[in-house]
Amino acid sequence: MNQQVSSVAATDTRGKHRILAELKRLEQETRFLEEELEQLEKIEKASAGCKELLSSMESRPDPLLPVTSGPANPTWDQWFEGPQDSKGCRCWVL
Repeated sequence: MNQQVSSVAATDTRGKHRILAELKRLEQETRFLEEELEQLEKIEKASAGCKELLSSMESRPDPLLPVTSGPANPTWDQWFEGPQDSKGCRCWVL
């Protein structure tokens, strides 16, 4: 009878430990989720600021780039357009 009482007490101790470990894990997960929610609330404000900055930057031309209405040198277009007719292309695949 005495052995049964000690084995029940040992089992109960392990059960309490498991419950406390699970409770601690849930508390850590809760803290993590609360911190993530706080970060998400801050991100919304930051993304609104980013949108405002982006719209103000897009409305002004880049001072380092020249303003052109078309290609600066029209002969460069031939390198990017491809052949005008199929007879003009004499590419050989090796």
